[in-house]
Amino acid sequence: QREFTQKKTFTSWINSILAKHTPPYVVSDLYTDIQQGHLLLDLLEVLSGQHLPREKGFNTFQCRSNIENALTFLKSRSLKLINIHVADIIEGKPSIVLGLIWTIIFHFHIEELARTLACTYNQPSPDCPSAVDSSPKANRSAKKSAKIKERWKMSATKALLLWAKEQCSLHGSVSVTDFKSSWRSGLAFLAIIQTLRPGLVDLEKAKARSNKENLKEAFRIAELELNIPRLLEPEDVDTVNPDEKSIMTYVAQFLQYSKNLPESEEDMQEKVREAVGWLAEQEKKLAKLLVETENETYCQKYKEMMSFMETFNQEKIPFLPVLSSKRGEAELSEGQQQMREEWDKVISQMNEWKAKLDQMLPSPLDSIEAWLQEVERLQAEDLPDLQDPFKAMSVFREIIVIFKGLMDCFDSHLDTLQSFKNEDEKNMPLVLPEKLEEMKRRFSNICSTNPSTFLEYHYGLCSAIANEVKLKLNIWDVKYGAKESVESLLENW
Repeated sequence: QREFTQKKTFTSWINSILAKHTPPYVVSDLYTDIQQGHLLLDLLEVLSGQHLPREKGFNTFQCRSNIENALTFLKSRSLKLINIHVADIIEGKPSIVLGLIWTIIFHFHIEELARTLACTYNQPSPDCPSAVDSSPKANRSAKKSAKIKERWKMSATKALLLWAKEQCSLHGSVSVTDFKSSWRSGLAFLAIIQTLRPGLVDLEKAKARSNKENLKEAFRIAELELNIPRLLEPEDVDTVNPDEKSIMTYVAQFLQYSKNLPESEEDMQEKVREAVGWLAEQEKKLAKLLVETENETYCQKYKEMMSFMETFNQEKIPFLPVLSSKRGEAELSEGQQQMREEWDKVISQMNEWKAKLDQMLPSPLDSIEAWLQEVERLQAEDLPDLQDPFKAMSVFREIIVIFKGLMDCFDSHLDTLQSFKNEDEKNMPLVLPEKLEEMKRRFSNICSTNPSTFLEYHYGLCSAIANEVKLKLNIWDVKYGAKESVESLLENW
């Protein structure tokens, strides 16, 4: 029963996401449709906003390659894919497919929403530097700020549950303690709807109705009034042990709706000002750190950089909604334009700092780092799309020679890295162990994607040759007259 419910819920969720894809895609049977890999790549492209490499065909090799590309992308986002293998997805094994889809839902849907919970309030998060805001408004809301800060010690699951509790707490006797039996009566769904859109629900009448009637009413109102896709049916929830993952997936959509509620221009401008102030503070901290670490050892410099970036990534969480809003639009307000410039400046400085540190690695690690970057650049590049087959043949041959030359150094570079003695004459580490581990992981990633990269290049070369042959054959499809002219043409070819 649980597997059936998850399949139905996850399929509906995927279809709601793929409705935004161009062209839209509709999943009819999750276990079958996922086997080709295109479904996974389409889903991840919509969720991430990135273009992912793919094979266009549907033979076994192409399907396997597409699934591998999808799993590689998920691993690059630091997702743990335990016991999820390509062969199991190609076979459409229910437990593996559902496990993979749940991992995607939790990371891209639930965790992303939970990260921005602090920003649902109209004062800066306590994770922001104190210099950003010292207004009376911030002081008045100290208790609420403390509550938000406490939330970030919890998991995304608990954060989502806390949000649901807060919505229901406004309606007296409606209690939420988990993502199972607390939702069986339907009152929790109705209470959240009432909080988000007052007047749509009569909770007093609902208390006298059956569980199924309440659930049916909640799902109907959510779909018609809040435009929240109907992922569940009453019988999925009105059971002794409802499926936790299915309910979490559905509840997260209400949180998404609350994030999309219109915000006043004044509140938006205030958040933009806070973000600009925070970014300016980061720029000063970074400049100061560069000066202070000028004469430090490489190891200490790298340690300081890692510490700065870790703090930066934590502190930026409350600002993510405003930092990402309107970044793709041509028309920006003056404040948003300034925010974008400050953001680009800080990110550029951080990238420059990391690049300089990579160049400063002690020998022979510096040359290994340069090699890693060059191979990663080639693997990340899209295949050139050239209309001239003859030119395409030349380009692909050149890329293959370059890539093969780089990969010929793989074993020697890896051996050098693994045998590197990481200590100076005082027995102090030359390089942080974390950096060495990062380089080893990159070798592992290159090793896993190397065969598909080679195959892509050779596929491009073979396609170019095939197109050139077709072009020649089309030209030859006329009478050339004398035997000598045909022989001359053949000789030139």
